[in-house]
Amino acid sequence: MLTHIRASKAPKPNTVIELEKGYSCRVIARHGDLFEVIFESVQSVFSVLNDIGHIPLPPYIQRPDKAQDRARYQTVFAKHEGAVAAPTAGLHFDQALLQALKEKGVDFAYVTLHVGSGTFQPVRVEQLNQHIMHEEHFEVTADTIQAIDKVRANGGRVIAVGTTAVRALESASVTGVLLPNTGFTDLFIIPGYKFKSVDAMITNFHLSESTLLMLVSAFSGYELIKAAYQRAITEEYRFFSYGDAMFLQNNS
Repeated sequence: MLTHIRASKAPKPNTVIELEKGYSCRVIARHGDLFEVIFESVQSVFSVLNDIGHIPLPPYIQRPDKAQDRARYQTVFAKHEGAVAAPTAGLHFDQALLQALKEKGVDFAYVTLHVGSGTFQPVRVEQLNQHIMHEEHFEVTADTIQAIDKVRANGGRVIAVGTTAVRALESASVTGVLLPNTGFTDLFIIPGYKFKSVDAMITNFHLSESTLLMLVSAFSGYELIKAAYQRAITEEYRFFSYGDAMFLQNNS
């Protein structure tokens, strides 16, 4: 598995890292800013993460993580293990809100995109086409396509909850037509990209130099995003996982 490792000195291959409760992992190789490690004496990495892992609270929540954070740092509609972080735009929804939206006639369909470590890597190159996106697994089912086609036929809008949902749908639309698809995507969306499957989105504010900031700039226009961020700074909005959100329309 690929991991981020914070250390005063980067570990070399074959370095063994001792963890809590007697767990350990061995460094296999380095891939850019990420390290490939293996856990040699456990059946599942997920079991280790569930046992000794901690929830990455934003820096403005100045306390250790608690058991309740494990439930709060997860969307109410999550189904499959695999993402390294929750798709944070979905954290704004609970079952009561979903039910209220359904009563107003809003239909829901679901996609899967396992957020990878590369999502959090800043873009450090001058030429964007030189940035390498890490692959992330996604799935868009036939049922989801059918629901989207129905909404479009009735004159409705497709509103994605989060940039992860946007990337999944756009990855399933690479031929120009939205089709059921599953696999790995390294789609890097930058200004100039023409969106094929999404009319609007709800998303959190993203960090500077991130690929996600470039995605929303491509979606709604750089000047509008710049103005939104200036307003957020002026009004002291909160960023990161439990931060404020914005509603964006597709202006590409």
